[in-house]
Amino acid sequence: MSAATTRSRTPDRLCAEAVDLARAAAEEAAAPGVVGEHSGLVSEGDRVVTHFFECKELGYRGWRWAVTVARASRAKIVTLDEVVLLPGPDALLAPEWVPWSERLRPGDMGPGDLLPTDAEDLRLEPGYSGEDEPPPASPVSEEMAELVEAEDAEVTGGAPANLPVVPTRGTIASVAEELGMRRARVLSRYGLHIAADRWEEAYGAKTPMAQAAPAACVSCGFLQPIGGSLGQAFGVCANEFSPADGRVVSLAYGCGGHSEAAVMPKPPVPPPPVIDETRVDPFPLRPSADSGSVSLLPDEDTAELGHS
Repeated sequence: MSAATTRSRTPDRLCAEAVDLARAAAEEAAAPGVVGEHSGLVSEGDRVVTHFFECKELGYRGWRWAVTVARASRAKIVTLDEVVLLPGPDALLAPEWVPWSERLRPGDMGPGDLLPTDAEDLRLEPGYSGEDEPPPASPVSEEMAELVEAEDAEVTGGAPANLPVVPTRGTIASVAEELGMRRARVLSRYGLHIAADRWEEAYGAKTPMAQAAPAACVSCGFLQPIGGSLGQAFGVCANEFSPADGRVVSLAYGCGGHSEAAVMPKPPVPPPPVIDETRVDPFPLRPSADSGSVSLLPDEDTAELGHS
């Protein structure tokens, strides 16, 4: 370790004592009353010291005013270097900036929003290849062009470089359009995998709803199959009472709205009445005299008072 490196770790005495100079510079850069107490210093090198002052500015909790002072070799006058506002160890900082392509989350797009897709998006791959490549028997193919030049033949009027383009009918593009596959790009294997993982996490066999379901969606009559390779593991729910209505669900998913979950129970039928024909129950035509709440016999007390 050199002597210069050793000296740089020890603050210069005159620079360390220039606290008033550093405070005046900080208050000039900020404002009076905003610069707080002196909170320490650090040696930046030979005869270079940075003084730290607390910042009382609202919204800058934990920040510090850093004032760097320096002194020339063999000089006794300390000069000002710079004044900056720096975050401290416990400073309140803004979150790290994230590009917009990484900030977007599912559901963030609204009406009128446009989300451009990267040309090298790993989720997509070319929908078909060879659109601009002519068939082998085409008059503009490389093999036929070489044959024409070698035999000095004329398949069509003009030089091979000026031959007409391949007819639209019979090209790969036209066949792809007839099959409904004329798309510039389709999902790649990576795009299929991440889509399947996302759907499996939202409506898969490990969700609480599927764990409590009486049966899986693979046997449900409300499941609408989808095409492609994803149709082997997913479908679309068409049950309006299901929490996954209109969503892509795993065939192993399930809910209480399964079409074969249960049959509505029939209303209970009371048992037929039991008639005992071995005994006779009397049914009097008139009530007995003592069956009412008022006695029919005259009361002596009421008779004296003239009441009946």
